[in-house]
Formats: sequence, C-alpha cells, structure tokens
Amino acid sequence: MCPRKIFGLAIVALVTLGGRVAAYTNQWAVHIEGGPEVAKQVAREHGFQYLDKIVDDWYHMVHTSVVKRSAEPHFGVQGRLIEDRRVRRAEQQRVKSRTKRDLIIKRGPSNLKTVLNDEMWPQMWYLNRGKGLDMNVQEAWAEGITGRGIVVTILDDGLEKNHPDLYKNYDPQASYDVNNHDEDPMPRYDVLDSNRHGTRCAGEVAATANNSMCAVGVAFGAGVGGVRMLDGDVTDAVEARSLSLNPQHIDIYSASWGPDDDGKTVDGPGELATRAFIEGITKGRNGKGSIFVWASGNGGRDHDNCNCDGYTNSIWTLSISSATENGQVPWYSEACSSTLATTYSSGSSGEKQVVTTDLHHLCTSSHTGTSASAPLAAGICALALEANKELTWRDMQHIVVRTAKPANLKAMDWVTNGVGRNVSHSFGYGLMDAAAMVRLARRWRTVPEQHKCEVSAPHMGRPIPPKSQLTLELHVKECSGVNFLEHVQAKVSLMASRRGDLQIQLTSPQGTKSTLLAKRPHDISKAGFNQWPFMSVHTWGERPHGTWKLEIHNEGRYQDTLEEFKLIFYGTETSLELDDDLDKDKPLSSVNHQDVSVDNSAIGARHNVVVTDPWTGSQQVECVSHQEVQRPTTENQTSGCSSIDPGSGRCLECKLNWYYNNGICVYKCPTGTYGISDETKAVCSSCHYSCLTCSGSSNTECTSCHEDAELSMNLGESVCILRELSWTMHSTLWFYQMTILFSINIVVFIMIILYVAIKWYLRRRNSLMYGYSKVSYTSNGDAHKDKLQENASSSDSE
Repeated sequence: MCPRKIFGLAIVALVTLGGRVAAYTNQWAVHIEGGPEVAKQVAREHGFQYLDKIVDDWYHMVHTSVVKRSAEPHFGVQGRLIEDRRVRRAEQQRVKSRTKRDLIIKRGPSNLKTVLNDEMWPQMWYLNRGKGLDMNVQEAWAEGITGRGIVVTILDDGLEKNHPDLYKNYDPQASYDVNNHDEDPMPRYDVLDSNRHGTRCAGEVAATANNSMCAVGVAFGAGVGGVRMLDGDVTDAVEARSLSLNPQHIDIYSASWGPDDDGKTVDGPGELATRAFIEGITKGRNGKGSIFVWASGNGGRDHDNCNCDGYTNSIWTLSISSATENGQVPWYSEACSSTLATTYSSGSSGEKQVVTTDLHHLCTSSHTGTSASAPLAAGICALALEANKELTWRDMQHIVVRTAKPANLKAMDWVTNGVGRNVSHSFGYGLMDAAAMVRLARRWRTVPEQHKCEVSAPHMGRPIPPKSQLTLELHVKECSGVNFLEHVQAKVSLMASRRGDLQIQLTSPQGTKSTLLAKRPHDISKAGFNQWPFMSVHTWGERPHGTWKLEIHNEGRYQDTLEEFKLIFYGTETSLELDDDLDKDKPLSSVNHQDVSVDNSAIGARHNVVVTDPWTGSQQVECVSHQEVQRPTTENQTSGCSSIDPGSGRCLECKLNWYYNNGICVYKCPTGTYGISDETKAVCSSCHYSCLTCSGSSNTECTSCHEDAELSMNLGESVCILRELSWTMHSTLWFYQMTILFSINIVVFIMIILYVAIKWYLRRRNSLMYGYSKVSYTSNGDAHKDKLQENASSSDSE
C-alpha cells in the first residue's frame, strides 16, 4: 500500500487532545478532485449518501450501514475509500465537545422608562440607559442606520423562524440544518427547551422593532438566519459546512459556543474548519471577507483562559467578552490577550440580564453569559456594515479597536499600550460603541494589505525549572512588510508535567505586556503545547522592531522543557491615512512631529514642510499652513487634549501634533522619552534607561547621555557609556583580543606551575615513604642474620 494510503488509515486512529478515546461517527469528509458529480459517483459506489460540499474539494458523506457512534474507526470502509484512485484523502469524522456559552441565573425587575412600544423595551438596559452606560445604538438608529441590507447568521442549535418577532427578518438563504441535512433550521423541541439558544441569539440581532411585542434587535433592519449544527454530533466537517454556508450572501457569522470551558481543555478548529475560515476571509463577501464574531467563553469560575480556545484566539475572529450592568468583570468571564472588545451581558444574582426572543413564540429577560455578548456585537457590526458595505473583515477589527470605550468598565488590569490605547485582558479595548463605529465606517478608507512576518527563536530544548521561570529575548531588526502591528502570535511547543502550572507572558519592545496564558489549576494534562498559537491584540498599532521578551513561569514541582518558540507578526507596511476633514477619530500618519521644520518668515501663509519618518529616515515635503506646525507657547503646552473622561477628568485623546504623556497632552515629549506615532495616536514612550534623550527605545538610539556617561560610537552605533567604563568602548578589537589572549596565557602558565608543583610533591612524598620502608626491612633482616650467627656460635661451642 502506498504511503499516502497508509497515512489515510493512520489518521482515523487518533485520539483526542485530552487523551480520551475518540467517538467516531458514520460521517466522512472525503477529498475528491473533479467536482460534485465525481464525488456523488464515488459516494454511490461505496455505499455512501452524498450530503454536500464542505470547502474546496472536500465533500460530506454519510454511510448508513456504519453505526452512528463507535469507539473504534471503521477500517473496512476507510480502506476501500482510500484505495479508490479518485480519492485523495478520507477522514472518518469524530465527535467534538462544543458547549453553548449561556448561563441560567434569575434576575430582578427593571423600572426603566419605555421609549419604543416593544413590550420588553423598558428592560433593555444595555440599549437605553444613555449617559455613556449603554452601547450607543440609539444614536446610530437616529441616523437611519438599522442594519438594512446586511445578513447575519447564527451558528447554533436552530432558529424558530416563525417567531412573531423574527419572521419578518428571517432569511432562508442564511439558514440550513447541518444536523438533519435539509433547508429548515427549526429547532428540535424537548421538555427542557434545550435548543432555545440559537433563537435567543437571533433575537438580540434582528428582533423586529415597534411591533408591540417582545424585544428589539440591535440591527432590527438586518436579515437573520440560523444554522442548526449543535443539536447532534459536532465534527470538523459539520463546523466547516456551517462556517462556509453561502459566503457571498451572508455578511456576519455569529457563534456563541466553543470547546469545553472547564479550565483544562486546549482545543480549536480542525483542518476543514480552518480551511473554511481561510476561505471565508479571502473569498467571502466578494473578496472583502466574511466577518466571524465569537463569544470568548464562560470558564471564569474554573480559571479557564480563552487563549486555550483556538476559535477565540484566531486572528480571523472578532472575540467578544462580557461586562455586567455595573461595568464589572462577570464571574464567568475568561481573561485573555486575544479578546478584542466587550458588550454587556449578565452578572451575579440580582444583576440584570439580556432580553430577547425565546422558543414557543415567547420572550425572555434571562439570556446570559458571553453567549449573549457575541450576538450584540454581531448586530453592532451589521450597523457599521450598512454605513459602509465596502468594509473588509480587517477594517471591522480596526474600527472596533479605534472606537471601543474603556470608560465605566472596572478592572484591575487596564494598561496603556505603546501607542496610547487603553487595553485590558478582561475587556479588550473596551465597550463597543455603535454610533462611533457607524460614523467611523462612513469615512473609512480600506486598511493597507495585510503582511505576515515570522521570527524564530534559537532556543530549543530549554529547561523551565520548577518554582522558577525561563526568560527569553528575541531581537527583531527587520520584519518584511510589517511596520504597524495588528495581531501577534507566539507559537509555542513545550513539554509539561502539569500544563496548568504554567504562565506565559510576552512583552513588546515598547513595554506592553500580554499575558498569553494564566495559571489553570484544573489542567493536569501532561500533553503540553504543540505549536499552539497564543495570540495578543494588545500591541495593535505598535512597531515590531526591537527586543521582545517571553517569560514562562513554572509554578509546579517538576521541570518542564521549552521545545520551540517563534513570533508571528501580522500587520501593514504603511500606516492608514484618512481624509483631512475627519474629526478626532481620524487615524494619524506615522510622522514624528518633533522633526517638523518651518520657515517663520510669513505667519499665516502656506509653506513647504519637511516631515521625517523617525523609523525609516525617509522624508517628504508637505504643504501646510504655518498655524498647523507653529510651536505652542509655554502656557498651552498641556492644552492639546481633544477627549476627556468625564468621570475622572483624565485626558483620553490628544489633538493632532500633540503627544499623550502620563494623562496629559504635550507638544514636545519630556526628557527621557521620545515621540512615537501610529496611524491614530501619538504618545511619548520611554527611552532606554541609558539615554537622557533618544530617537527610539533601543540603547543604540541615544541622542544624549546622563552626566555620568558619554556618547560613543561602537561598531557604527551610537550608545551611552559610563565614563569609568568608556575606555573599554574606545579600545580596539586587537586590544580586546590581546587582552583575552594574555589572560588565557597567564591562567595556563599558573595551571602548569601548579601541576609541576603537585607532581613534585607527590613524587617526594612517595620517595620518603619508600625509603623508610626499605630501612626498616634491612634492619629487621640484619637483626635476623645476627640472631642466626649468634645461634650458630652457640652450637659450635657446645
């Protein structure tokens, strides 16, 4: 049998990552070239029922004579399939554990004022509180934006398409039953109403407004569909078919499910689902890319981390977390560095929950968890898409990053990253703001092409001692095509005696620290990680150049081993520039405004200004008015704030040409810092500790030094050297080599002397010991001879 066929047999004998025996189904994913007709012929000849195309040249088939679930793969059917010359690969599908991310908690009543005539509108606190305490959808509605013309589908357990609050917006082209292989997504009813999840999520997106019943959807003018795929065996093929349904018609896919949130599972999309994601972002929406919105997970009580979920930590998904009505971190929330933003949802007992449609044509005010957050985010994205249908999947993520509001969200882990954005492991960049997204979408210019850059670390087989940590530094000098970061992945392979004892942190050259993995007490697996792509969005807009630091903390009792570590940077080569007449949300160009020179001979006139990019050194001439570049007076050095937090009075954003520094805006960065800009913000970042002033963060970018040091050239680079150590820097390479050689000679000479002395001493000692022994023997012998002679004389005399 050829190696390809042997590989095909071997692949079905795998077990799950958790070490449990896989449950095999009677479904196959088969790779066949030649199109659907060839696939249907193969299916007939081998006793299969042809279901549908999955993605690319993969087809979904079911074998009716094979049991639906088995602990063992069916080698007979598998073997006959892969022997067929038309079949390139065949995989018997295994069941995946996928959980819906809602919770069941009771809540108290609401006394909010009614605005719309939908009966539950007064209780929809997350849409109608105002004063910055909701997601600002009413302002978007007031501008005539309701999601009209946009299609959202809910990947879940079905959709009650005839619900009186949904049927007007129901879209059959965005619906399918993958579990039963038909066009009808209606859920399966049971005593427990266990398949209510999809209908609830759909109502959050597109429940009809002002119809005197139930609730109102965030995008109540959008079309909504449902894919029934969770009410049955969830396999790689089932996920792939759901993710790739009608991608030229569906704009947004909303998913409120994922691997078990038990604090011990590490799982993600299989090969086919991964292909579906790639196919979606490259070809969906006529090449603009499908938008995948994902719930970050409900494993907070079990100390789970959403970076162990391969769906939420994917660069292709918009990962959404939850906030309670009081702006707190919910008890179920998972913190991780891949979460992009937040919407409201349920909290603890007594806190309000989410209002939406329910099974049996009913309404509920108790939708919960990150399951409720993701559909709200999908609805807000639909509003932004109506404002600008040309947005790509990456444009949407950029808009979310730029408009999310950290105000009113309370967490201990808020930090300001290297380009001045507030970001949190619990909330991402903050609460989604529908009106701000719509306004920015209207004037948005497509983000430059995405580039990818990989940098591998030469640290193989490095031990991670118990109760200690391993720290690695990776210096990035060049990153082809990536000058402005979007996503950063740290792909890690390591062996662990107890995986949950590990914590991993990544620090960017500009000092932004991302917790890639927090300690997970329930994870006792010995499987470790095999090229697992931990992802962070916390360095969005920063530069990749400089020294990155990876810290792996081992809190366990046994030594672990790091096998492989590489960084993968995604981003753009150039910055994003929008029209000049935009307001404060306008992304800025990547210029260092400290390097602007102007002729002051004619105030108020327009002049040619030379603008220097501090990273590339390139210059360009711009024609601007003198007032745009005139240096402010001392009195208004801190008056450049354009956005203030009303609660704390702290400055949030600065005007054009001003830099954000420690809560205030300055025109010139103070000593010890340097100005750095990305496409939207400018901030003062700290110089290397050895520099007094600098042009960058590296110790080779000092422009002046502290009093106890002097600026020196070393191998073509300018560095600050302590005066008492400066002689070493001015010495030649020959001097260093001779000094080292002389030191080695001295050490060797001393070792030879010691060796000779020791040998002499040992020889002398042995000689003395041997001499004493000989004398003693001789004396005894002489005495013995004397005694014999004496005895002989006595005998003669007798």
